[in-house]
Order: sequence, then C-alpha cells, then structure tokens
Amino acid sequence: MYCRAQICIYYLLWTATLSSRLTLQQETTTTTKSWDCPAECICLSPKQVLCNTGGLKDIPTQQLPQTVEELSLTKNNFPVIKGDAFAGLRVLRKLTMDGNNITTIRPFAFRGLSRLHELSIRHTPLPFIEKFSFAALQNVSVLLLANNKIRYIEGYSFVGTSNIRAILLSNNPLLRIQSHAFSGLTNVVRLIFPSGIRSIEPDAFNGLQDVGLLKLTYMDLSSLQSYTFRGLSYVHSLNIQESDLGVIEKNVFSGLNHVNRLNILNNKIDLIERLFLRHENNIELLRFHGNHVLEAPRHARDIKLEVTSISAIDNHFPCDCQAHNVLESDFVNGTVSEFQKENYCISPIEYNGKHMNLVDFDLIARCYDNVVQDNLGSGVVGIFTLSTTLFFILLLSMNLFQ
Repeated sequence: MYCRAQICIYYLLWTATLSSRLTLQQETTTTTKSWDCPAECICLSPKQVLCNTGGLKDIPTQQLPQTVEELSLTKNNFPVIKGDAFAGLRVLRKLTMDGNNITTIRPFAFRGLSRLHELSIRHTPLPFIEKFSFAALQNVSVLLLANNKIRYIEGYSFVGTSNIRAILLSNNPLLRIQSHAFSGLTNVVRLIFPSGIRSIEPDAFNGLQDVGLLKLTYMDLSSLQSYTFRGLSYVHSLNIQESDLGVIEKNVFSGLNHVNRLNILNNKIDLIERLFLRHENNIELLRFHGNHVLEAPRHARDIKLEVTSISAIDNHFPCDCQAHNVLESDFVNGTVSEFQKENYCISPIEYNGKHMNLVDFDLIARCYDNVVQDNLGSGVVGIFTLSTTLFFILLLSMNLFQ
C-alpha cells in the first residue's frame, strides 16, 4: 500500500514537472512566433538585434520584438529619424546608429525610451542638431555625437534630458552655438566641444547645471559676447583655452553662478572691455594663465575680481601707457613687483617677450584718455560734455582774437 502511494506521488510530481516544462516551452514558442526577425537583421535573441549593413531605408520598429534591449542599426540608408521613431521599444538600453546617411533628427525622435542609457550617432552627414531632437531622454548617461557634420546646435535641443554623464561632440565642424542650446541638461560630467567654434550666442549655456567639466578650446571668435554664460550654474571646472577670443565684452560672466575653477588659459585676446567677477558669481578660483592681451582695459576699475583665489601668471600685456591699467587692477593679487616677475610684455616691439619687471613704468606716462577721465571724472563737467566744453573754449578764443 505504501509503495503504491509512493508511486502515485512520484507520478504526480513527474506530471507536474512535465506540464510546467510544456507550458514554458509553449510560452517561449508563442513569444518567438509573436514576431518575425526583419530580413535585413540578425536577431541573436529577443533582447539583442543587429541590423548592420542591411540597406534599411526606414527603422523597422514595428517588426522588432518589444523585449529588445540592445539594438544596432549601423551602415543603413535612412536619412531621417522621425518623431517617436522607437515607440514601443520601452526596455531598450543601448542604441547604435553609426555610419548611416542621417541628415535630419526630428523633434522628440527618441521619446518613450525611458530606460535608454547609451545612444551613439557617429560618422553621419548630420548637419545640425534640431530643436528638441534629443528631448526627454531622462536616463541616457552617454551620448556619442562625434565625427558628424554638425555645424550648429539649435536652442532647447536637449530639454528635459537629465543625467547625461558625457556628451562627445569631437570632430564636428561646429561653428555656432545658439541661445539655450543646452537648456535642461543636468548632471553632466564632461561636455567637451570641438575646435573651430566661431560664434557663441548670449545665453548659450542658460539652463545647463551641475557640470563637471565644460571645456571650450581652439575657438575663433570675433568676441566673447555679453551674457554668454548667463544661467550656467554649479560647474566644477569651466575651461576657456587655446582660442582667439577677440573682444571680451562687458558682462560676459554676468549670471554665471557657482564655479569651482574658472580657467582662462593660453588665449589671444584683442581687448578686455570689462572683466567683472562679482561675489554673487561664487567663483572659488580664477586661473588667468598664458594669455596674450593685445589691448588692456581702458581703466583699472574695468577689472573687478571678487573671487576667493586669483592666479595670473605667464601672460603677455601691453607695456606702454596701458600697463598702468593692468598694474593697478585686481589682476595683481599680491605685490606689483611679484606680478611683474611672473608676466611678460607683448608691446611695444622692443619689450616683446621680456618680463614686465625689466620695464621702468615710472618713466611711462599714463594714457591720455585715462588722464582726461581722472581729471574730469565721468567726462562730464556740470551739465556739459567734454566736447561741449572744448567748443566753448574755441569760441572764447575766437572772441579774444576779434
């Protein structure tokens, strides 16, 4: 009796096991049969699909399994990525589209990919980044956009895209950054721009915050415009280096907030109109190193550096009458003699490349404009301007001759 009961139990267990295996097999078969792998693709599993060099003219979203987590669409033939192009692929984590002939990315092209972590679009003829192209990518940590033909970035291209750790824009002929181009980006570890930028519009970085490194190099600007960095906040290191900055306009750093290190390094600067870093900018360290300043500020008071620490060394300044404007400014963080030992002359030609301490500035008069400003204050005498005053002097002289 006991043996019969034991046999029955074994039989029931075996039946249950067999039934569960059959059910699992049926579910797998059903899942497998619920989609057919596109002819141009290789479906390694329901989670990994490769559609490389398949000649695709469109993205086969409807034919792909909704379970796909890694999708490679390289070297195909679709020029446009439409809005909501990947709708339904909600668990997609990695998307690669290198080597395609992509010329347009429509607004909200990647909307709905809430689990996407890495997106790569490289080696394409993409000419610019359109407004809202990369909007609403909430969890992408790596965005690779190197080796394209990107010439400019429109405003609000990345709005609502937080938590990107790195954006790679190297090897693009990037010429212009429009206002609010990076608005909405937060928690970016590295944002490094390619060489050759010729225009950065005011408010270009407005709305960009919590950045580890923002690096601008090898630019060719006619001017670093007022309010370029307004709205940029909480940056560990802002580097402006190896560039022709043209004219540094007044208010260029107005609205910049909380920067640990502001590095202005090895640039050619035609003129500093005004360089104000106020207490409200909350800048810990300014490093002004290796710059060639062709024309100094018009007055020492045009340099106001209310920062925790200043380092100004290895720069080249004019050593003519303009030198007084530099030596009496906030660039001199310590003694004038120490500053002169650590910086060089750029002009006049006989002093070019020599340490500033080799020049006897007591023998060099102040610039005429400065003398006039010092004598006349703001350039206004009573209710008369300087030109009006000169007119009356001339008129008085004529009357005397008569």
